[in-house]
Amino acid sequence: MDVTIRKEAPGDRYAAEYMTKKAFWNLHFPGCSEHYLVHRLRRDAAYLPQLSRVAEYKGQIVGAIYCAKAFVRSSEGKQLPVLTFGPLCVEPDFQKRGIGGQLLQTVMRLAGEAGWKGVVIYGETSYYPRFGFAAGTRFGITDEKGENPSALMAAELIPGGLAEISGQFYEPSVYINLPQSEVDQYDKLFPYLEKRVLPGQWKL
Repeated sequence: MDVTIRKEAPGDRYAAEYMTKKAFWNLHFPGCSEHYLVHRLRRDAAYLPQLSRVAEYKGQIVGAIYCAKAFVRSSEGKQLPVLTFGPLCVEPDFQKRGIGGQLLQTVMRLAGEAGWKGVVIYGETSYYPRFGFAAGTRFGITDEKGENPSALMAAELIPGGLAEISGQFYEPSVYINLPQSEVDQYDKLFPYLEKRVLPGQWKL
C-alpha cells in the first residue's frame, strides 16, 4: 500500500496506542499489554524516538514500530549496544498488505545509517526471517539466562556488524515490568474489547 512512513507526532499517540491494542488484542493471551508498553516506553530512557516510525494512510495511523536501546553482555562483562524494537504492529483491517515490512525495512535502513551494528528481538519466527533475521545462536547471542529460545533473533544492520557482538541479550526493563493492575487501569482509556481465550494463544 501507498502509506506515509514518518516520525510519530504528539497528536498521534492515542490513535497509535489504540491501533496497537487492536492489533494485539487476544493474539497471545486474552487481552494484551502492548498499548500500555508503548505508553511506558515513550517515557523511558531507552526509547529511540529518532528511529521509531508510524505508518499513515489517508490521515489514519495504520501501523507503528517503536525502537529502543538494548545491549548484549559479553563473556568479559562488557555491555555491547544493540538496537531492539517492539511492538511492531499494523491495524487489523490493514494487515497482510506489506505495511509492517515497510516500517521494519525503513527502521533497519535508518538504524544502519545511524551507526547501529545490529538488532536483537524476541519475535515471530514465521515472520522476521524474511527480513534478514536469524536465530540468535547464529551470532552467539542467548537470552539473559544463557538459553536459546526460538523467538530470540538477530540481524546485522551493517555488513559484519554482529561479528564481534556475542553474549547474553538484555532488553530494557520497561519491556518486562508491566504490572497487570497498571495495564488494566490504562486500558480503561480505550474502547472496550472483550477478552477471549482463543486457539493458538501462548500457554502462560
